Amino acid sequence: MTETRWLSDDEQRSWVRFAAVLELLPAALDLQLTRDEHLTHFDYFTLAMLSETPDRTLRTSALAARTNATLPRLSRVLTRLEEAGFVARTPCPEDRRATNVTLTDAGWDKVVQSAPGHVEHVRSLVLDALTPAQIEQLGEISAALLTKLDPHGRMFASEA
Repeated sequence: MTETRWLSDDEQRSWVRFAAVLELLPAALDLQLTRDEHLTHFDYFTLAMLSETPDRTLRTSALAARTNATLPRLSRVLTRLEEAGFVARTPCPEDRRATNVTLTDAGWDKVVQSAPGHVEHVRSLVLDALTPAQIEQLGEISAALLTKLDPHGRMFASEA
């Protein structure tokens, strides 16, 4: 058994602050979108990822990778979004075992309506608190962490 590598005071302070951000940010993003658009952040992120693809369509597995979600979680969200008329699921013509998810016109309208408020909220919570150099560092730090958290590069964010 190896000896525990305890955190230094600086590492502990950084970790506690980062853990607080991990806890607080998702709730803050959900609060704004739920209040203003009746969507969770993950609902919005799912619609936004579809809006940025050709024909606004992806296989469920590709959408899971783009949204950093498990297939069961994504399936539950897609059921809710489908009931709201924002997405449609259809069999994939290239692979009968797969399912395609398409952003409907109503889903497109919802993304267009939701995006300005969401982007402003992201700016106010995160980006406006940072200098341009810190924003670049945040990207580099996130990329470094993704190499550990997603070593096989399965998530869309790992490609960026």
